[in-house]
Amino acid sequence: MSDDKHNPQQLQIDAAAVMLAARKLEQGKLVAFPTETVYGLGGDAENPAAIAAIYAAKGRPANHPVIVHVAPEADIGYWAASVPVEARRLIASFWPGPLTLILKRAPHIPDAVAGGQDSVGLRCPSHPVAQALLREFRGGKGGIAGPSANKFGHVSPTTAEHVREEFGGDENSLVDYVLDGGQSEVGIESTIVDLSRIDTHGPVLLRPGQISAEQIAAVLGTAPAAPDAAAPRASGTLDAHYAPHTPVVQVNPEDVLRVLAKLHAQSKMVALIHRTLQPSQVFAARHMPQDADAYAHDIYAALRDMDHAGADIIVVEALPVTGQWQGVNDRLRRAAFDSIGILSRLTGA
Repeated sequence: MSDDKHNPQQLQIDAAAVMLAARKLEQGKLVAFPTETVYGLGGDAENPAAIAAIYAAKGRPANHPVIVHVAPEADIGYWAASVPVEARRLIASFWPGPLTLILKRAPHIPDAVAGGQDSVGLRCPSHPVAQALLREFRGGKGGIAGPSANKFGHVSPTTAEHVREEFGGDENSLVDYVLDGGQSEVGIESTIVDLSRIDTHGPVLLRPGQISAEQIAAVLGTAPAAPDAAAPRASGTLDAHYAPHTPVVQVNPEDVLRVLAKLHAQSKMVALIHRTLQPSQVFAARHMPQDADAYAHDIYAALRDMDHAGADIIVVEALPVTGQWQGVNDRLRRAAFDSIGILSRLTGA
Protein backbone atom coordinates (compact mmCIF):
# COMPACT_ATOMS: atom_id res chain seq x y z
CA MET A 1 0.00 0.00 0.00
CA SER A 2 1.02 3.57 -0.56
CA ASP A 3 1.81 6.05 2.16
CA ASP A 4 -0.86 8.07 3.93
CA LYS A 5 -2.43 10.58 1.53
CA HIS A 6 -4.61 12.34 4.08
CA ASN A 7 -3.27 15.72 5.14
CA PRO A 8 -6.09 18.32 5.31
CA GLN A 9 -4.38 19.91 8.26
CA GLN A 10 -1.81 18.70 10.71
CA LEU A 11 -3.99 16.82 13.16
CA GLN A 12 -2.70 16.34 16.67
CA ILE A 13 -3.34 12.70 17.45
CA ASP A 14 -4.29 12.01 21.06
CA ALA A 15 -2.31 8.82 21.66
CA ALA A 16 -4.01 8.14 24.99
CA ALA A 17 -7.48 8.45 23.39
CA VAL A 18 -6.44 6.14 20.56
CA MET A 19 -5.09 3.58 23.03
CA LEU A 20 -8.27 3.73 25.09
CA ALA A 21 -10.41 3.24 21.98
CA ALA A 22 -8.32 0.25 20.89
CA ARG A 23 -8.61 -1.41 24.30
CA LYS A 24 -12.39 -0.96 24.24
CA LEU A 25 -12.59 -2.54 20.80
CA GLU A 26 -10.49 -5.48 22.01
CA GLN A 27 -13.00 -5.90 24.87
CA GLY A 28 -15.82 -6.26 22.33
CA LYS A 29 -17.20 -2.76 22.84
CA LEU A 30 -18.32 -0.25 20.21
CA VAL A 31 -16.21 2.80 19.33
CA ALA A 32 -17.12 5.56 16.88
CA PHE A 33 -14.03 6.65 14.98
CA PRO A 34 -13.19 9.18 12.25
CA THR A 35 -12.33 8.34 8.68
CA GLU A 36 -11.76 10.61 5.72
CA THR A 37 -15.21 9.67 4.35
CA VAL A 38 -17.57 9.69 7.38
CA TYR A 39 -17.40 8.55 11.00
CA GLY A 40 -17.65 4.79 11.48
CA LEU A 41 -19.31 2.76 14.22
CA GLY A 42 -16.50 0.35 14.99
CA GLY A 43 -16.38 -3.13 16.43
CA ASP A 44 -13.94 -6.03 16.27
CA ALA A 45 -14.54 -7.57 12.84
CA GLU A 46 -13.66 -11.05 14.11
CA ASN A 47 -15.95 -10.89 17.14
CA PRO A 48 -19.51 -11.94 16.15
CA ALA A 49 -20.91 -10.48 19.38
CA ALA A 50 -19.37 -7.08 18.62
CA ILE A 51 -20.74 -7.22 15.08
CA ALA A 52 -24.18 -8.10 16.45
CA ALA A 53 -23.92 -5.09 18.77
CA ILE A 54 -23.23 -2.84 15.76
CA TYR A 55 -26.33 -4.13 13.99
CA ALA A 56 -28.42 -3.67 17.13
CA ALA A 57 -27.18 -0.14 17.79
CA LYS A 58 -27.86 0.97 14.22
CA GLY A 59 -31.09 -0.97 13.77
CA ARG A 60 -29.42 -2.48 10.72
CA PRO A 61 -30.79 -5.56 8.90
CA ALA A 62 -28.63 -8.59 9.70
CA ASN A 63 -28.15 -9.41 6.01
CA HIS A 64 -26.70 -5.99 5.20
CA PRO A 65 -22.89 -6.35 5.26
CA VAL A 66 -20.45 -3.98 6.94
CA ILE A 67 -17.05 -2.86 5.70
CA VAL A 68 -13.88 -4.04 7.43
CA HIS A 69 -11.25 -1.33 7.92
CA VAL A 70 -7.62 -2.46 7.99
CA ALA A 71 -4.25 -0.85 8.67
CA PRO A 72 -1.93 0.15 5.80
CA GLU A 73 0.37 -2.78 6.61
CA ALA A 74 -2.45 -5.33 6.77
CA ASP A 75 -2.23 -8.70 5.05
CA ILE A 76 -5.21 -8.61 2.70
CA GLY A 77 -4.75 -12.33 2.13
CA TYR A 78 -5.78 -12.91 5.75
CA TRP A 79 -9.23 -11.51 5.02
CA ALA A 80 -9.76 -12.61 1.44
CA ALA A 81 -9.73 -16.11 0.02
CA SER A 82 -8.02 -14.71 -3.06
CA VAL A 83 -6.68 -11.30 -4.06
CA PRO A 84 -6.82 -10.86 -7.84
CA VAL A 85 -4.30 -8.72 -9.66
CA GLU A 86 -7.02 -6.12 -10.26
CA ALA A 87 -7.35 -5.69 -6.51
CA ARG A 88 -3.59 -5.23 -6.16
CA ARG A 89 -3.64 -2.52 -8.82
CA LEU A 90 -6.49 -0.61 -7.17
CA ILE A 91 -4.85 -0.94 -3.76
CA ALA A 92 -1.58 0.45 -5.13
CA SER A 93 -3.42 3.37 -6.71
CA PHE A 94 -6.04 4.32 -4.12
CA TRP A 95 -5.18 2.91 -0.68
CA PRO A 96 -5.11 4.41 1.85
CA GLY A 97 -8.22 6.19 0.63
CA PRO A 98 -11.97 6.15 0.00
CA LEU A 99 -12.19 2.88 -1.94
CA THR A 100 -13.77 -0.36 -0.68
CA LEU A 101 -13.04 -3.63 -2.46
CA ILE A 102 -15.40 -6.61 -2.33
CA LEU A 103 -13.42 -9.86 -2.42
CA LYS A 104 -14.13 -13.50 -1.74
CA ARG A 105 -14.13 -13.95 2.05
CA ALA A 106 -11.55 -16.18 3.70
CA PRO A 107 -13.28 -19.14 5.43
CA HIS A 108 -12.19 -18.16 8.95
CA ILE A 109 -13.67 -14.63 8.74
CA PRO A 110 -17.10 -14.55 10.45
CA ASP A 111 -19.99 -14.49 8.01
CA ALA A 112 -21.74 -11.96 10.28
CA VAL A 113 -19.48 -9.18 9.00
CA ALA A 114 -20.52 -10.06 5.44
CA GLY A 115 -24.25 -10.30 6.07
CA GLY A 116 -24.03 -14.05 5.47
CA GLN A 117 -22.41 -13.71 2.04
CA ASP A 118 -19.23 -15.39 0.80
CA SER A 119 -17.59 -12.02 0.17
CA VAL A 120 -16.09 -9.32 2.38
CA GLY A 121 -15.70 -5.57 1.95
CA LEU A 122 -12.22 -4.22 2.80
CA ARG A 123 -10.93 -0.66 3.05
CA CYS A 124 -7.81 1.09 4.32
CA PRO A 125 -8.77 4.60 5.45
CA SER A 126 -6.37 7.51 4.99
CA HIS A 127 -7.46 9.50 8.06
CA PRO A 128 -4.45 9.67 10.43
CA VAL A 129 -6.55 9.01 13.54
CA ALA A 130 -8.19 5.98 11.91
CA GLN A 131 -4.76 4.68 10.92
CA ALA A 132 -3.41 5.20 14.43
CA LEU A 133 -6.38 3.28 15.84
CA LEU A 134 -5.97 0.43 13.36
CA ARG A 135 -2.26 0.15 14.15
CA GLU A 136 -2.96 0.13 17.90
CA PHE A 137 -5.88 -2.32 17.73
CA ARG A 138 -4.55 -5.87 18.06
CA GLY A 139 -1.09 -4.63 17.12
CA GLY A 140 -2.24 -3.66 13.64
CA LYS A 141 -3.34 -7.18 12.79
CA GLY A 142 -7.05 -6.77 13.50
CA GLY A 143 -9.86 -5.38 11.42
CA ILE A 144 -12.51 -2.91 12.54
CA ALA A 145 -16.00 -3.43 11.18
CA GLY A 146 -17.21 0.10 10.63
CA PRO A 147 -20.49 1.11 9.01
CA SER A 148 -21.40 4.78 9.32
CA ALA A 149 -22.02 5.83 12.93
CA ASN A 150 -25.71 6.65 12.62
CA LYS A 151 -29.04 4.90 12.86
CA PHE A 152 -29.68 2.75 9.80
CA GLY A 153 -30.78 4.79 6.78
CA HIS A 154 -30.20 8.19 8.38
CA VAL A 155 -27.76 10.92 7.35
CA SER A 156 -24.17 9.83 7.92
CA PRO A 157 -22.05 11.72 10.50
CA THR A 158 -19.02 13.75 9.49
CA THR A 159 -18.14 15.05 12.98
CA ALA A 160 -17.95 13.55 16.45
CA GLU A 161 -20.81 15.82 17.48
CA HIS A 162 -23.01 14.28 14.79
CA VAL A 163 -22.33 10.86 16.34
CA ARG A 164 -23.31 12.12 19.78
CA GLU A 165 -26.49 13.63 18.35
CA GLU A 166 -27.32 10.23 16.89
CA PHE A 167 -26.52 7.96 19.83
CA GLY A 168 -26.20 10.25 22.85
CA GLY A 169 -23.06 11.14 24.74
CA ASP A 170 -23.72 9.87 28.25
CA GLU A 171 -23.21 6.57 30.03
CA ASN A 172 -26.47 5.25 28.57
CA SER A 173 -25.25 5.59 24.99
CA LEU A 174 -25.12 2.51 22.76
CA VAL A 175 -21.62 3.65 21.73
CA ASP A 176 -19.00 3.09 24.40
CA TYR A 177 -16.55 5.73 23.15
CA VAL A 178 -16.35 8.44 20.48
CA LEU A 179 -12.87 9.09 19.13
CA ASP A 180 -12.78 12.64 17.79
CA GLY A 181 -10.74 13.35 14.67
CA GLY A 182 -12.29 16.57 13.43
CA GLN A 183 -14.53 16.87 10.39
CA SER A 184 -14.28 14.18 7.73
CA GLU A 185 -12.42 15.47 4.69
CA VAL A 186 -14.28 13.65 1.89
CA GLY A 187 -17.76 13.78 3.43
CA ILE A 188 -19.49 10.91 1.59
CA GLU A 189 -18.89 7.19 1.87
CA SER A 190 -16.30 5.26 -0.11
CA THR A 191 -16.59 4.01 -3.65
CA ILE A 192 -17.35 0.26 -3.59
CA VAL A 193 -16.03 -2.00 -6.35
CA ASP A 194 -16.93 -5.69 -6.50
CA LEU A 195 -14.03 -7.91 -7.57
CA SER A 196 -15.41 -11.10 -6.03
CA ARG A 197 -16.67 -12.25 -9.47
CA ILE A 198 -13.87 -10.78 -11.52
CA ASP A 199 -13.47 -13.87 -13.74
CA THR A 200 -17.11 -13.90 -14.82
CA HIS A 201 -18.35 -10.32 -14.44
CA GLY A 202 -15.25 -8.13 -14.41
CA PRO A 203 -15.15 -5.18 -11.99
CA VAL A 204 -18.58 -3.93 -10.88
CA LEU A 205 -19.25 -0.50 -9.37
CA LEU A 206 -21.65 -1.12 -6.48
CA ARG A 207 -21.56 2.40 -4.99
CA PRO A 208 -19.99 5.55 -6.48
CA GLY A 209 -17.94 7.89 -4.34
CA GLN A 210 -15.10 10.38 -4.60
CA ILE A 211 -13.05 7.88 -6.63
CA SER A 212 -14.87 7.85 -9.96
CA ALA A 213 -15.61 5.09 -12.43
CA GLU A 214 -13.27 6.86 -14.85
CA GLN A 215 -10.40 6.70 -12.35
CA ILE A 216 -11.03 3.00 -11.78
CA ALA A 217 -11.13 2.36 -15.52
CA ALA A 218 -7.83 4.20 -15.95
CA VAL A 219 -6.16 1.76 -13.53
CA LEU A 220 -7.82 -1.45 -14.70
CA GLY A 221 -8.04 -0.73 -18.42
CA THR A 222 -11.77 -1.45 -18.42
CA ALA A 223 -14.76 0.46 -17.13
CA PRO A 224 -16.55 -1.07 -14.14
CA ALA A 225 -19.98 -2.45 -14.95
CA ALA A 226 -23.23 -1.45 -13.28
CA PRO A 227 -24.59 -3.80 -10.60
CA ASP A 228 -26.54 -6.82 -11.80
CA ALA A 229 -29.24 -8.75 -9.95
CA ALA A 230 -26.72 -11.24 -8.54
CA ALA A 231 -24.22 -8.64 -7.31
CA PRO A 232 -23.23 -8.89 -3.65
CA ARG A 233 -25.18 -6.78 -1.18
CA ALA A 234 -23.06 -3.84 -0.06
CA SER A 235 -23.22 -1.01 2.43
CA GLY A 236 -25.36 1.99 1.53
CA THR A 237 -26.88 0.58 -1.65
CA LEU A 238 -30.54 0.31 -0.68
CA ASP A 239 -32.91 2.59 -2.61
CA ALA A 240 -33.73 4.63 0.52
CA HIS A 241 -30.70 5.68 2.55
CA TYR A 242 -28.82 8.72 3.92
CA ALA A 243 -32.14 10.41 4.68
CA PRO A 244 -32.98 13.17 7.17
CA HIS A 245 -36.33 13.12 8.97
CA THR A 246 -37.62 16.03 6.86
CA PRO A 247 -38.73 15.01 3.33
CA VAL A 248 -36.17 15.78 0.61
CA VAL A 249 -36.84 16.64 -3.03
CA GLN A 250 -34.45 17.51 -5.82
CA VAL A 251 -35.61 20.22 -8.22
CA ASN A 252 -33.94 21.28 -11.47
CA PRO A 253 -32.31 24.72 -11.16
CA GLU A 254 -34.65 26.32 -13.71
CA ASP A 255 -37.70 25.14 -11.73
CA VAL A 256 -36.62 25.96 -8.17
CA LEU A 257 -38.04 29.50 -7.93
CA ARG A 258 -41.38 28.39 -9.33
CA VAL A 259 -41.55 25.49 -6.86
CA LEU A 260 -40.63 27.77 -3.96
CA ALA A 261 -43.43 30.17 -4.95
CA LYS A 262 -45.96 27.32 -5.02
CA LEU A 263 -44.85 26.08 -1.60
CA HIS A 264 -44.98 29.62 -0.22
CA ALA A 265 -48.52 30.00 -1.54
CA GLN A 266 -49.47 26.93 0.49
CA SER A 267 -47.80 28.40 3.62
CA LYS A 268 -45.19 25.63 3.65
CA MET A 269 -41.86 26.22 5.35
CA VAL A 270 -38.98 25.36 3.04
CA ALA A 271 -35.33 24.61 3.80
CA LEU A 272 -33.28 25.11 0.65
CA ILE A 273 -29.89 23.64 -0.29
CA HIS A 274 -28.64 25.51 -3.35
CA ARG A 275 -25.59 26.40 -5.44
CA THR A 276 -26.59 29.10 -7.91
CA LEU A 277 -29.74 30.87 -6.67
CA GLN A 278 -30.55 34.02 -4.74
CA PRO A 279 -33.55 32.55 -2.92
CA SER A 280 -36.42 34.31 -1.22
CA GLN A 281 -39.52 32.98 0.50
CA VAL A 282 -37.59 30.24 2.30
CA PHE A 283 -37.54 29.41 5.98
CA ALA A 284 -33.88 28.33 5.99
CA ALA A 285 -31.16 28.06 3.37
CA ARG A 286 -27.67 26.65 2.89
CA HIS A 287 -25.48 27.89 0.05
CA MET A 288 -23.21 25.11 -1.22
CA PRO A 289 -19.85 25.11 -3.05
CA GLN A 290 -19.60 24.91 -6.84
CA ASP A 291 -16.86 22.26 -6.75
CA ALA A 292 -18.01 18.61 -6.55
CA ASP A 293 -15.50 17.54 -3.88
CA ALA A 294 -16.25 20.58 -1.72
CA TYR A 295 -19.99 19.98 -2.14
CA ALA A 296 -19.60 16.36 -1.03
CA HIS A 297 -17.60 17.51 1.99
CA ASP A 298 -20.51 19.73 3.09
CA ILE A 299 -23.65 17.84 2.03
CA TYR A 300 -24.32 15.70 5.11
CA ALA A 301 -23.77 18.63 7.47
CA ALA A 302 -26.12 20.68 5.27
CA LEU A 303 -28.80 17.99 5.37
CA ARG A 304 -28.50 17.78 9.15
CA ASP A 305 -28.67 21.56 9.56
CA MET A 306 -31.72 21.85 7.32
CA ASP A 307 -33.34 18.89 9.07
CA HIS A 308 -32.95 20.73 12.40
CA ALA A 309 -34.58 23.86 10.95
CA GLY A 310 -38.08 22.46 11.43
CA ALA A 311 -39.22 23.01 7.83
CA ASP A 312 -41.94 21.05 6.04
CA ILE A 313 -39.63 20.07 3.19
CA ILE A 314 -35.97 20.27 2.15
CA VAL A 315 -35.58 21.38 -1.47
CA VAL A 316 -32.22 20.61 -3.05
CA GLU A 317 -31.18 22.34 -6.25
CA ALA A 318 -30.35 19.45 -8.56
CA LEU A 319 -26.69 18.95 -9.46
CA PRO A 320 -24.84 18.39 -12.72
CA VAL A 321 -24.81 14.78 -13.91
CA THR A 322 -21.17 14.60 -14.98
CA GLY A 323 -18.90 11.88 -13.57
CA GLN A 324 -17.37 13.96 -10.79
CA TRP A 325 -20.86 14.47 -9.32
CA GLN A 326 -21.81 10.78 -9.47
CA GLY A 327 -21.16 10.03 -5.80
CA VAL A 328 -23.07 12.94 -4.28
CA ASN A 329 -25.92 12.50 -6.79
CA ASP A 330 -26.18 8.89 -5.64
CA ARG A 331 -26.50 9.98 -2.00
CA LEU A 332 -29.11 12.65 -2.73
CA ARG A 333 -31.17 10.27 -4.87
CA ARG A 334 -31.31 7.76 -2.02
CA ALA A 335 -32.01 10.50 0.55
CA ALA A 336 -35.03 11.59 -1.50
CA PHE A 337 -36.32 8.11 -2.37
CA ASP A 338 -38.94 7.87 0.37
CA SER A 339 -40.17 11.41 -0.39
CA ILE A 340 -41.38 10.65 -3.91
CA GLY A 341 -44.69 12.45 -4.43
CA ILE A 342 -44.31 14.76 -1.39
CA LEU A 343 -43.98 17.91 -3.52
CA SER A 344 -47.32 17.43 -5.26
CA ARG A 345 -49.00 16.64 -1.95
CA LEU A 346 -47.65 19.79 -0.29
CA THR A 347 -48.50 22.08 -3.21
CA GLY A 348 -51.85 20.50 -4.01
CA ALA A 349 -50.73 20.00 -7.58
